[in-house]
Amino acid sequence: MRLLLDTHVLLWVLEDSPRLSPATRTLVTDPANECWVSAVSVWEIAIKVAIGKLTLRGSLETLETAITEARLATLDMTIRHAVAVPRVSSKHADPFDRLLLAQCEVETLKLLTADKLLKSSQHAVAAD
Repeated sequence: MRLLLDTHVLLWVLEDSPRLSPATRTLVTDPANECWVSAVSVWEIAIKVAIGKLTLRGSLETLETAITEARLATLDMTIRHAVAVPRVSSKHADPFDRLLLAQCEVETLKLLTADKLLKSSQHAVAAD
């Protein structure tokens, strides 16, 4: 399976959080699955750190190294992703989440998320 980690799932993976369920942990660590991290998620994390809504265990500058060490592939944001946003059918108004769903559509990925609104999307896999 080709999975794009939602921002909160990415943070749980990197911090080895107990909020990461055994089933989700298995999905992420299964070598048969491709696990991707979007630059959009890193952008969201950087904004939340800057405005004080999020504190990381490490520094923001070490995030890329942590993603690489976790053996997660990275996905840049492209114009194709941006123009796919209006095609995303989601009740979610969050621009980061809508862009992640657009990336899933363009790149044929499934969004691994625990977000109740996003789990109902055709492009999502529940991280419960």
